[in-house]
Amino acid sequence: MEKNLVLEMKNISMTFPGVKALDKAGLTLKKGEIKALMGENGAGKSTLIKCLTGVNKFEEGEIYLEGHSGAIRNKDTMDAQHKGISTVYQEVNLCPNLSVAENIYIGRAPLTKLRTIDRRKMNKNARLLMDELELDIDVTRNLENYSLAMQQMIAIARAIDMDCKVLILDEPTSSLDDKEVEKLFNVMRSLKKKGVSIIFVTHFLEQVYEVCDSITVLRNGKLVGEYSVEEMPRVKLVAAMMGKDFDDLASIKPEGSTVNEDAELFIDAKGLSHAGKIKPFDLEIKKGEVVGLTGLLGSGRSELARTIYGADRAQTGTLKVGGKEVHIHEPIDAMNLGMGLLPDDRKAEGIIGDLSVRENIILAMQAKQGIFKRIPKQKQIEIADKYIDMVQIKTADRETLVKQLSGGNQQKVILARWLATNPDFLILDEPTRGIDIGTKTEIQKMVVQLASEGKSVIFISSEIEEMLRTCNRMAVLRDGAKVGEISGENMTQEGVMNAIAGGDSNG
Repeated sequence: MEKNLVLEMKNISMTFPGVKALDKAGLTLKKGEIKALMGENGAGKSTLIKCLTGVNKFEEGEIYLEGHSGAIRNKDTMDAQHKGISTVYQEVNLCPNLSVAENIYIGRAPLTKLRTIDRRKMNKNARLLMDELELDIDVTRNLENYSLAMQQMIAIARAIDMDCKVLILDEPTSSLDDKEVEKLFNVMRSLKKKGVSIIFVTHFLEQVYEVCDSITVLRNGKLVGEYSVEEMPRVKLVAAMMGKDFDDLASIKPEGSTVNEDAELFIDAKGLSHAGKIKPFDLEIKKGEVVGLTGLLGSGRSELARTIYGADRAQTGTLKVGGKEVHIHEPIDAMNLGMGLLPDDRKAEGIIGDLSVRENIILAMQAKQGIFKRIPKQKQIEIADKYIDMVQIKTADRETLVKQLSGGNQQKVILARWLATNPDFLILDEPTRGIDIGTKTEIQKMVVQLASEGKSVIFISSEIEEMLRTCNRMAVLRDGAKVGEISGENMTQEGVMNAIAGGDSNG
């Protein structure tokens, strides 16, 4: 292994049933380096990480780690941790029913002389760690009391505390707001100064250029190359990831794609609220209109959408759909009114991992028909094949279990599920979070296409540029309240930022 290298992965190959996941892939990592691991969904990023941490048993290749003579193979994640390799995955894998301190020290809690857990010392150590990360958290409270963003930071704190040489962050920022991202970056820079090496998996290009020293690009399971950040401008990086020259995404929306003033009002919410989550709000959406919900994490974007859909039951106000007042008591009522919801947490609320791609796609259609009117198998196959092709789902076949797909392809399966019901109104909550730039573009184009067909869409995204590309108008939320709307000439990055921050938001 070269001098100054902490980690070297060479010629790693691995096959899943019917799919060559890695084909002589690898990466190198220097001491105190922050390296971005980039590639489209299905490129092999997570698979490579899992080969390093002992989750996957790879067929060929070698891994070299500083301090070890000869190649290493980790038996499992605990073995990797003992060697100084810690990982924080995209989906938070902690125990919600345990306290924050218990989660941080699970499996390695300090003990008293009687060999029982020394809770006082454990809580004290956890508090010191939280102070170091500038997190205002009561470490004695259960993890479930904290937001997904806070849980993500706690998972990172746990990894940091394990005295690691190599810290792997797999999409850690996808649930964090801007302030929390900056806090994480400060922690990463501080660790870098201490000589910790970091592999940073992300789909946010701007974050790569803000915090990383170098970039490793994978495509279709192969290593494309390793580059310093300085030698890899964005356009070149995207081209390397996609394997082709890439046009700027700035104009996904056709020029002058505005909603017809005379278009029929489809959604008319007046004074809807859900106690403790979203204050009374009004929202109108016309046929063929894409309305974005913008605001910081925790501002109430998801809660507003869920209240319209009935996933969180409205306690005040009225809702008209297509001009008729309706009462939505549960999501099946919304589905029968031609609505669909793609939730932000695809793992918990979207996919059913142990069902096939086909079964996941026809799920909403089957629910609308009822359990006693089973969709014939041949019809299911036709529907699944149609939408696998339409949404470009990368899968070995329609019977592959959906949990075996990459995150972006799982997201496409949920989108296909709702498209199969031919909805009049779609709520898309972070539909492109944690997925690659190519898939992201496909989904954005699909949203614009749906609107051109007269469908109404609520689009929620943490990326303002993406909202500007896809939405006709935006509603601004702050602290659980809808505080304004932006349209026309105010639909600029600066206009949105001012509105979110508390400036005047008019449209």
